[in-house]
Amino acid sequence: MRWQWSEKKVLGIALALVAVLFAIGWVTRESPSDDPYLEVVGGGFMFNYREAEVFYGFTAQVVRPLASGSIIEASFEDPAGGPPHVVSERVSTMTDRYALRSPPVRSIEAGKPYQVAIKVYDRERKALLWEAERSYKSQISDRMMREKPLTIGPGYHRNPELRSEAGEGRER
Repeated sequence: MRWQWSEKKVLGIALALVAVLFAIGWVTRESPSDDPYLEVVGGGFMFNYREAEVFYGFTAQVVRPLASGSIIEASFEDPAGGPPHVVSERVSTMTDRYALRSPPVRSIEAGKPYQVAIKVYDRERKALLWEAERSYKSQISDRMMREKPLTIGPGYHRNPELRSEAGEGRER
């Protein structure tokens, strides 16, 4: 006896195959609720020689939807040993990338890791939605940074407080 194809048999086999594939997909799926809210896409120390400033920070991209008005907060370790520097920014619908940086810092040692705690709160700062920690190392120390900026103003004019290198020597 030969097996014969009929519309009912083909439909039954197709439905059984779809049900098996759906079950496999359901079991192996990754829940979006397990994803982090932010992905840090870059970060580190920045030395601005013209302004005689050193700061560190990171750039994060929102990878899981956040309500507009939610708060991204970063707590930067103070290399000088003081209390952490806390910086925050509100999430908006205008962008999905946020750059947070410390205020100017000093006493940076080359190769030493400095901690950053990243937290995401709801818009009223009542519920902590997500948190992570990162650390950043500088490849150089800040001892080479001048105490006063090289330039001042929007035109990068030479700082008159600095003595000329040709006449009175260099000031650190």
